[in-house]
Amino acid sequence: MKFENILEEINGFGPFQIAIIILLCVPRIVLPCHFLLNNFIAGVPPHRCDINTLDDEGLFRTLTQEQRLTVSVPVRGDGRPRSCEMFAEPQFQLLANGSNSADLPTVVCQSGWVYDNSTFTSTLATEWDLVCDQKSLSKTTGTIFFFGVMIGAIAFGYLCDKFGRKSTLLASYIMTIVFGFSSAFANSYILFAVLRFLTGVGLTGISINSLVISIEWVDTDHRSFIGVIGSLSWSVGNMLLAGFAFLITDWRPLIMTVTAPLGLAVLTWWWIPESARWLLANGKVERAQYYLDRCAKFNTREKLSSKFKLETLSNTEVLGKQDKNYTYLDLIKTPKMRQLTLLTGIVWYGVASTYYGISLNISGFGLNIYLTHFIYAAIEVPAKLMIYCFLNIIGRRKCQAGTLLLTGICIAINIFMPKDLWHVRAAVAILGKGLSEAAFTTIFLYTTELYPTVVRQNGVGYTSFMSRLGVSVAPLILLLEDVWILLPQIIICSVAIISGLVALLLPETRNVRLPETIDDIEKPGINDDSPDAVELSGVRLESKITADTKQ
Repeated sequence: MKFENILEEINGFGPFQIAIIILLCVPRIVLPCHFLLNNFIAGVPPHRCDINTLDDEGLFRTLTQEQRLTVSVPVRGDGRPRSCEMFAEPQFQLLANGSNSADLPTVVCQSGWVYDNSTFTSTLATEWDLVCDQKSLSKTTGTIFFFGVMIGAIAFGYLCDKFGRKSTLLASYIMTIVFGFSSAFANSYILFAVLRFLTGVGLTGISINSLVISIEWVDTDHRSFIGVIGSLSWSVGNMLLAGFAFLITDWRPLIMTVTAPLGLAVLTWWWIPESARWLLANGKVERAQYYLDRCAKFNTREKLSSKFKLETLSNTEVLGKQDKNYTYLDLIKTPKMRQLTLLTGIVWYGVASTYYGISLNISGFGLNIYLTHFIYAAIEVPAKLMIYCFLNIIGRRKCQAGTLLLTGICIAINIFMPKDLWHVRAAVAILGKGLSEAAFTTIFLYTTELYPTVVRQNGVGYTSFMSRLGVSVAPLILLLEDVWILLPQIIICSVAIISGLVALLLPETRNVRLPETIDDIEKPGINDDSPDAVELSGVRLESKITADTKQ
């Protein structure tokens, strides 16, 4: 008997499953608020050298503030003060019209900087003067954060399969709250970087568990609905981040604001069920029956305890060896699992690198940073709804390959399109970003359907690691424009097309039962979902129910 047969008895898509989506909405909204937080807290506002400490005697003292700037700070071609240089000594001759400052000696800023606070009240750059020679340190916090996400993907992939989805979800909540709030009170750059790293580790546990719990409680026909509609929480959180950042322009309160909703998530954690699939796979039959009965009651169905004995549930084909602990090594021990692990790793790397490469390389719409961020987030909503319509029509594999290949084509078009056609280039870029988001939405659902239950969390953890590796590499790729301006676009285009072609080698999972054990991957006939197999499975289930009822 398959686990899907049990879901059919208790309703695999009812109020119970909808409640799970609602309970996991808050933590999933928090994810983009932290993942994209660096767009605001690491912003570098316009700045110039501080001249307030210069000699305030003699002629300099009689000058207005504008005249002091003229004689103290050189200007750029657009007439604005240079950010990192000042004259070695006041150049009073510049007060005369027509004087040229191009050849005058300059030095680096001697007394710090003055920042334009019209957009940000305070950022990491203004807090610790991360500008000029130290400008890269401000952006480095993002790389450090995603490195924590990579480590968290490995750690929580193991912990979730070892200790269960629900327990590790609570640990993720607490870890993110503690280190998230602590980072808002950091008094040094190094301490802040360490705390952001640990926050990234905790957030990965939320990302992995919230997805897997949702998928493992729903029947085959509604997996794509749960995966896609649930992922809309990301878009909602992304749009909310623009609003939070617009209202709160100081980086410390902003971090606390986007972390605070997890307090509500901790309170609602008590109502989130443990995965019955995981419980059965680990021999915890009584607890599995408790949650299955709870699901049946919530969905107004008859309790399983009145239909099945514990022995029946213990024989459900979700079980491997109950005394075996699965590790990441099980992903590569057998031939087909090894092939699946290699292919999904390549696709995940390509999806993440392409998505963030496009996002970081779009120049924007000439609007302020908050409205631009909101528009980018809003674009993702139609992309998700579009992919939901196609997932059950043409299948997961074609959707995954198609979105990646079309993304690569969009990038290629912009490589060859003249820059004076900026409106067409912008439309193509937006289309490419929407397609890359559709690819991201598809791969999240696709991965949970490809890996068997006994190593699903390990599989999701491994692919999440590959994803964050792609995220971390994307900014480095964009730096290659100093070598050749088209090189980053060519690399990202190539990665999108190659990963799209690799996706065609993956098996289709539309209307196929979730694999439970590694044998279901190595011997796919066991997991056959043909009409004959379904009918036979239904007959066996009916016979078993009848036998248990008689007993």
